[in-house]
Amino acid sequence: MKIFFYRYGSICEPDIIDTFRRIGFTVEEETIEIYNKSLTPSQCVNAVSQKLVDGGFSFVFTVNFFPWLSDLCRIIKLKYLCLIVDSPVLELYSNALANDCNRIFLFDRALFEEFSPQNPGHIFHMPLAANTERIEKVINSAPQSKLLEFSSDISFIGSTYAEKCPFNQSRLNDYDRGFADGIIEAQLKVYGYNFIEELITEDFAKRFLESTVGSYRFPPGYRENPRALVAQHYISVKVAEQERLRALKMLSDEFNVDIYTGSDTSSMPNIHNRGLANSLEEMPLIFNRSKINLNITAKSIRSGLSLRIFDVLAAGGFLITNYQAEIPDFFEIGKDLVVYDSLENLKELCAYYLSHEDERAMIARHGNETVKRLHTYDRRLMQMLDLAFPE
Repeated sequence: MKIFFYRYGSICEPDIIDTFRRIGFTVEEETIEIYNKSLTPSQCVNAVSQKLVDGGFSFVFTVNFFPWLSDLCRIIKLKYLCLIVDSPVLELYSNALANDCNRIFLFDRALFEEFSPQNPGHIFHMPLAANTERIEKVINSAPQSKLLEFSSDISFIGSTYAEKCPFNQSRLNDYDRGFADGIIEAQLKVYGYNFIEELITEDFAKRFLESTVGSYRFPPGYRENPRALVAQHYISVKVAEQERLRALKMLSDEFNVDIYTGSDTSSMPNIHNRGLANSLEEMPLIFNRSKINLNITAKSIRSGLSLRIFDVLAAGGFLITNYQAEIPDFFEIGKDLVVYDSLENLKELCAYYLSHEDERAMIARHGNETVKRLHTYDRRLMQMLDLAFPE
């Protein structure tokens, strides 16, 4: 079978392409959007339409959803499969979501519950996975000097969101600012349930967007949902920013903490900012060589498991992550990984596991075995294909 894989540069794309090829598919990659982010939908259609008509493809695949590509597949009568790996993905509000050609897989059950009524039977819940073969190869081929270079007591890879938090562009009046700050502080205290959208009124959402510089506007052909937009694209990101800044400041004041980021860390004078890490070649070594890998899931991921969880465990790393509602569905807490439900609990867990090496190693080993058994891309893509092409 031959696949047309339209790319935009997601971290997941190389692993999925590698897996498709390993299990016997021919993959033709289209990379125009990786190198030109200013392309309009009509330009994209012009660039790929003839290829889809003449290429003899069995289906089209993307990471995240492209409405113009779905519409094109509907016209050509070609199935369009996509795996949603981020949240929010505002393109899901497009009317193209209802196209019959779609087979859409959402990693977050809250997203599935929100969007599946728009195209019943064509939208599925599907957790993420890891390319265990690639990750193991990177680790096993690394020289000892590299392994030592990336050794840490506690490590965190990722943005603090401080430099890219759209909430910070809002110019709310004092009343609305106090209301928003109250929601943020309340959500910071609750793990496993995102209630932000429930607290926002239509009027507040409208005022928020009107007072925010460069606020997002739903394009023509989209279902407008200002409450969801403000909750997930703005306030949830602010909650994530505050949780990450507070957690990392607290831990770095007590422990040796390395952060791999392009974010400004001047507010955390004791943290060791080691710059950006290469996703494919360096991250597996960091995960493998850190005594504790820290995952702080973005609050816009309301119930699902981020890619970081699977990648850390696939690298044989020990993971402490915030509690997410779907973790017990796929992993055993305390056997595969460790979860925290408050910043105080996080500090206690770090202190405990830094001094209990045997327990760390046992949990990391069990988590690694679970990913290899249940959460590889080989297994996940076959599950997706079974749902997309039922006998």
